[in-house]
Amino acid sequence: MNPLVLPRADHTVSRHQIDADALKVLYRLRKFNHVAYLVGGSVRDLLLERRPKDFDIGTSAHPHEVKRIFRNCWIIGRRFRLAHVKFGPRTIEVATFRKQVPLDTATTKRGQRTRSEQKTEDKEHGHRLIRRDNTFGTAEEDAFRRDFTINALFYDIASFAVIDYVGGMEDLKAGLIRSIGNPNERFIEDPVRMLRAISLASRLKFRIDEPVLQAITRHKSEILNASPARMIEELYKVLRSGVSEKTFKLLSKTGLLKYIAPEIEKRKEDALWKSLETLDTYRRQF
Repeated sequence: MNPLVLPRADHTVSRHQIDADALKVLYRLRKFNHVAYLVGGSVRDLLLERRPKDFDIGTSAHPHEVKRIFRNCWIIGRRFRLAHVKFGPRTIEVATFRKQVPLDTATTKRGQRTRSEQKTEDKEHGHRLIRRDNTFGTAEEDAFRRDFTINALFYDIASFAVIDYVGGMEDLKAGLIRSIGNPNERFIEDPVRMLRAISLASRLKFRIDEPVLQAITRHKSEILNASPARMIEELYKVLRSGVSEKTFKLLSKTGLLKYIAPEIEKRKEDALWKSLETLDTYRRQF
């Protein structure tokens, strides 16, 4: 499909707002004839005139091609292989464009079971988790496999244009958290997306699309299937966000908190909210 392409005159993103090391990576990938875009939350935040926490890059270059271009590069991940380009203590994350993985091709960790065995087990348990996600694709395919429309915007360093395949600009203006694709399917594929929807809405003061709220209500117990390591990472982000009190209250309201941390759900008293409020006041200094 033809994306919405906003030329430089029609948006507020400037390369002068982009981290200098991220610009180095973008320009060097372009020099070696690869497509390279600033992607995800950094584009969203720049359009909202917020300071991005990270500057992530999407590219047509495969992970080992990125490693050949940058000597200061390490390949990480198993389910989702990424290139980390190091500049001293700082890291620029570079991900190859991917396409949506058909659910029936999912395999378990470390090849412990055959695909047919894993499919049988998943059907028995009702699971359709994406277990591997290294099927490379185009920028368009990559946009459609992302979680929410406002996280699927690209900034092209070559033309200074913002590229939108999924209606993200419209939702950004409307202050709406909307799923790319059917949220019922997307939350079963990756239950952490439910937590991210709540976190994004709290941090950006956006409203959550009704189908997304309905899907969270229907599938909230699926969060128990999420990777503990990813859940810890997301919860640390919430605690550092400066809006943890609001986020935890919304997690409780939607029923997710009961499955994420039942001990907190049972003891959600004034002392808890006061502690989170104090933490938020401290974090907002940064």
